[in-house]
Amino acid sequence: QVQLVESGGGLVQPGGSLRLSCTASGFTFSNYAMSWYRQAPGKERELVAGITNTGGSRNYADSVKGRFTIYRDNAKNTVYLQMNSLKPKDTAVYYCKVRRNVVYWGQGTQVTVSS
Repeated sequence: QVQLVESGGGLVQPGGSLRLSCTASGFTFSNYAMSWYRQAPGKERELVAGITNTGGSRNYADSVKGRFTIYRDNAKNTVYLQMNSLKPKDTAVYYCKVRRNVVYWGQGTQVTVSS
């Protein structure tokens, strides 16, 4: 069965960095685009970044452009989200997602940006 397991979240001060990881299993990872979403308290889940199956194309939400980088290692079945210059408004639960015949989500990892 498809599993997505996120890790790397935590508490960080404004201006700090975190790297999130999402390790996938149960499908041929290199065949599928992957994406990161986030959901802040009281808000809808929103797209943060996406990457094609080969990593050749990426897209970002305007709010994170220039600060976040999505990349993947198909040999490790893992997609990453490098987050730099973090701001309090980046505080949210971060999820990775894959769309096959249906959409699969990981369990999420909490990112809190606070001094």
